[in-house]
Amino acid sequence: MKTMKGNPITVSGTVLKVGDQALDFTVTGNDLKDVKLSDFKKPYVLLNVVPSLDTSVCDIQTRKINESLAGFEQVDVLTISNDLPFAQKRWCGAAGLSITTLSDYKNLDFAKKYGVLIEEMRLLARSVFVLDKDRKVIYVEYLDEMSKHPDYYKLLDFMNSL
Repeated sequence: MKTMKGNPITVSGTVLKVGDQALDFTVTGNDLKDVKLSDFKKPYVLLNVVPSLDTSVCDIQTRKINESLAGFEQVDVLTISNDLPFAQKRWCGAAGLSITTLSDYKNLDFAKKYGVLIEEMRLLARSVFVLDKDRKVIYVEYLDEMSKHPDYYKLLDFMNSL
C-alpha cells in the first residue's frame, strides 16, 4: 500500500523493474519546450522523481542527489515533478542550483509510463530510476510512503559501482 503522510493514496501507471526497457517520454522544460528522454545522450540517466520541489523532503532529496552526483560526468541527472516549470525555475534560483528540472504537468506521459501517478493529487510518487546507455532500467526504488527519503547510501553505492 502507498501512503502520503500515512494516508492511503492510489499510484497508477506501469511499474518498472530492473531489466525493463525505459520508454521514451515527453515532459516540459523550464523554457516551456518539450523535452524527451531521448534528448539526453550521456551513458547513464538518473531520474529523481519527487511530488513537489516546494516540500522539505523533495527539496532535500533533490539537493542530496544532485550534490552527490555532481562529479559523475557520465550521468545526466534529471529531477521530474508536476510542479509548473515556472515554480521549478524559481526553486532552482532560490536554491542556488543549476540543475535539470522537468515537469510532467501537461499530459502525465512520464507518470503513466513509469508508474508514479498519484491519482488523488495529480502529483508524482517519490522514486529513483537509473538507466544505462541502452536506456534499460538498472536501478529502481519506488517508495511506499511519500514523506520518506529514498535510500541515498544504496543509490550512491550503486552509482559508484558503475
